[in-house]
Amino acid sequence: MIKILHTADIHLDSPLRSLALRDPALRERVQTATRTALTRIVDAALTERAQAVLISGDLFDGAERSARTAAFLTQELDRLRACDVRVFYIKGNHDAENPITGHLTLPDNVHVFDGRGAKVQLAEGVWIHGVSFASRHAPDSLLPRFPAPVAAAVNIAMLHTSLAGAAGHDPYAPCTVAELAGMGFDYWALGHVHRRQIHAENPWIVMPGMPQGRDIGEAGPKSATLITVGEAITVKEVPVSAVEFLDIAVDVAGAASDDILRDRVRGAVNAAAQALLSDTGVVRLTLQGATPRRWQILRDRDVWAETADRIAQETGRLWLEKLRTDLSDPTEAGQGATDELARLMDEIRRESGFDASCRDMLDALLGELPPARRAALLPDEDAADALVQKLAGRGAARIVARMKGAGG
Repeated sequence: MIKILHTADIHLDSPLRSLALRDPALRERVQTATRTALTRIVDAALTERAQAVLISGDLFDGAERSARTAAFLTQELDRLRACDVRVFYIKGNHDAENPITGHLTLPDNVHVFDGRGAKVQLAEGVWIHGVSFASRHAPDSLLPRFPAPVAAAVNIAMLHTSLAGAAGHDPYAPCTVAELAGMGFDYWALGHVHRRQIHAENPWIVMPGMPQGRDIGEAGPKSATLITVGEAITVKEVPVSAVEFLDIAVDVAGAASDDILRDRVRGAVNAAAQALLSDTGVVRLTLQGATPRRWQILRDRDVWAETADRIAQETGRLWLEKLRTDLSDPTEAGQGATDELARLMDEIRRESGFDASCRDMLDALLGELPPARRAALLPDEDAADALVQKLAGRGAARIVARMKGAGG
């Protein structure tokens, strides 16, 4: 029986994008999460007595050179080397542009496949095949570069690919599941798409997903995949993420008092903390439903955000990233002056000069931000227009909320 741990898309030292970074108690956990995930991958390999670790691309995140990252990676690979665990690594699109991959001398238990494709024997009757990205882009299929499977053996192939396409991912090394199934390999160790998915079981075609999410768009626990080669091949998911992003909806329908609202938030948050698989959870909380307290919640949004954050931190495992609202007021039947004010503000927002005036103010504010932060916030002209509309809408809603919630 041979055990192999399959991972991909570690994106070592990739910044986790979270508003929770403002909390010093959380900052260190979040900033080192990708490293912690790699350490846990190594821990799992040693605990399971795996003979090999497969890294199917994007071990690194980008082009930044870091001696600290190089030293950390070498230390973790040396832990595997000390226990005779071999590492097989193919470069993905992020690795191909990272200077560390070209200048770092890796321990001798690590085999890095090049862009020409090759195969290496792991054990009697077990072969590992792989093809790396030769450059940042791989617009064509890499399947023709794979050597043929070895007859009467278990053949495992490593490929970094978007398959036939995946939302949010560039189309790299395109191929179909049917094409992979027809190649004659027993297990395809894929990488590139960050969501775990088993595409087929005969042969196994596995996208392990990333071992550490980086923002709310990569929510939920993350893992590596343990392959056991015996009379047949079996697969098991191994949790490894240190920080987990959670999107929690709290139903506040009918809640007529702040006490009830707090109880519902606390119930939802405590349930999430108990179900958490990672050490730490970063939460985006949405209050939704029809409640007569709608306008008071909108008026006192900052207070509710602070309340939700404190409730989350009471668990000892959760922090609030953002509070959102999706509320309606079942008791509202028109309130005269405030409804007229809301109508007038909508009309003003539709006037041609309004957007231009708001853009001038936005440009002045953006001038106070560092260039990198401006680029991240507004990557193009459409993003600037969308931000103006978003901020104007929020401002109008906040004014109405202050007026309608004045007596609450």
